[in-house]
Amino acid sequence: MNKILDNEYYDLIISNSLVPGFDTGNNLTVLNDRYSLMHIWKSNMDACDLGRYPYDNFPSLFTLTSKVSIEKSGIANVRRHPDLSLMGLGVAIGIIDTGIDYQHPAFKYHDGTTRILSIWDQTDQTGKPPKDFSFGSEYTKKHINTALKSKNPLSMVPTVDSNGHGTAIASVIAGSPDEKNSFTGVAPQTELIIVKLKEAKQNLKELFFAPDNSLCYQESDIMLGIRYLLSVSEEKELPLVICIAMGSNQGGHDGLGVISSYLEHIVQMPKTDVLIAAGNEGDSRRHYFHHSAATPFRNGFNLKIGRNDKKFTMEIWPFPPGKVSIEIFPPNQEFIQSISPPAGVCQKFSLAMGQTTIWINNILLEGSTGDQVILLRFDNPTPGIWYFQVTSIENEPFSFHSWLPSGNLISNETYFYQANPNTTITAPGNARNPLTVAAYNQFDGRILGESGRGFSRFGEINPNIAAPGYQIPCALPGNQYGSLTGTGAAAAHAAGASAMVMEWGYCKGNHTTVTGVQINHMIMRGAQRDSAYSYPNESCGYGQIDVYKLFQRISVI
Repeated sequence: MNKILDNEYYDLIISNSLVPGFDTGNNLTVLNDRYSLMHIWKSNMDACDLGRYPYDNFPSLFTLTSKVSIEKSGIANVRRHPDLSLMGLGVAIGIIDTGIDYQHPAFKYHDGTTRILSIWDQTDQTGKPPKDFSFGSEYTKKHINTALKSKNPLSMVPTVDSNGHGTAIASVIAGSPDEKNSFTGVAPQTELIIVKLKEAKQNLKELFFAPDNSLCYQESDIMLGIRYLLSVSEEKELPLVICIAMGSNQGGHDGLGVISSYLEHIVQMPKTDVLIAAGNEGDSRRHYFHHSAATPFRNGFNLKIGRNDKKFTMEIWPFPPGKVSIEIFPPNQEFIQSISPPAGVCQKFSLAMGQTTIWINNILLEGSTGDQVILLRFDNPTPGIWYFQVTSIENEPFSFHSWLPSGNLISNETYFYQANPNTTITAPGNARNPLTVAAYNQFDGRILGESGRGFSRFGEINPNIAAPGYQIPCALPGNQYGSLTGTGAAAAHAAGASAMVMEWGYCKGNHTTVTGVQINHMIMRGAQRDSAYSYPNESCGYGQIDVYKLFQRISVI
């Protein structure tokens, strides 16, 4: 079996500078020009493999983020203006998600042919992989059009979206108008490049204590998807707008991770933009923050653990240069004494007569940041209120953040008391130059409670913008229509707006060297801002997206 699919192999992200020392001919998969995956066989996997191999080498786990919004965001005015008539013509939209229902009329032209340039289905091993990739099946526009003419399309192009999230995201950005269902995508003349992600390897889910039935994806597969989108857009010589409607609570929320740095590079390229959902962790009570400015330099906080959360992780990130230790007090009067940061050690503790097990990695130098991180992994924890005490080892002022997993990797029954709704944007939304999108209710103008809030751990301005994200009309598999709520819907809406700007700049010759960074700054400058608030702010960045105002500001209208 291909090692990237084989659950007996770990996938570790390494720098390409290390490749000559590890390459045996078939144990590496190139991610991009900076990173590769090294496939490591392990006969008996266990939790302390995270410790034998560095934390930052393991891909993070990502979860999914998500009628009447068009007028509110100014997009309909741009479409109607005779000097603009922007609908994304000549622009490719790249989506990395749960796939697409390619038979849905939302993705067809009037003559019944497809608007999809290609699909890479990472879960389907029956067809031919894309050029320079080793797994999955690629279906081109020619394949899809041939299938659409047949009596049984799935016998020829057997890719489906059983979840519906990817279909919904694609339709919000680019769906063809359907008057009967009062539906249209934001940029309905774009073409689509689709990556259907395979689910995360079981060994990675076990290593990060994800619930067995949870739907999640691994960072490395998303990076391969990005590489694929870039290769197709380059081959077709089309400008590209990428929408990422998923996120992860792993890492330091600082934009320094592997996928964030990849996206930072992409948006500085001509005719390429990236838009990212801010995540739906704002009111989930999965973030805690404390600053200790006076003696004693310690802080105690409580975590309520629900009965249904049998396995999960928690991360604690102190600010440099402080070093901290941790003590743990479960509800049953047992405790784990102070754990300081020994290098590369994974410590296992059994509590409640062996019923509860906790693994602790107190890592002094995390690879991507150089900061300390404490990773706690819980197996069958006693339900109830747990108490944690964090103490400065140097007996000096310190601050720290703590995060629980995102999305469906933990239930709402587990949460921090005195939780902090800020610094809740999921990765890679903390990257600096891609456009990170919060969600607001277009009916009343309020930010959605679940919308991730900024700023990053080191104060970078995220989110950058807010877009409509409440009950957005969308297409669903099986020729159905419904609605989509959350920051994924908002990012899709904003991606359609970016496609309009890309069409104006590159396709219509007004700014043929336009980069994603420039498009994102134009969108931020043209945002609606309320004089009652200061900007940028943690909830909506520079305001609510308004494409019509954007074009007014650059003197086009």
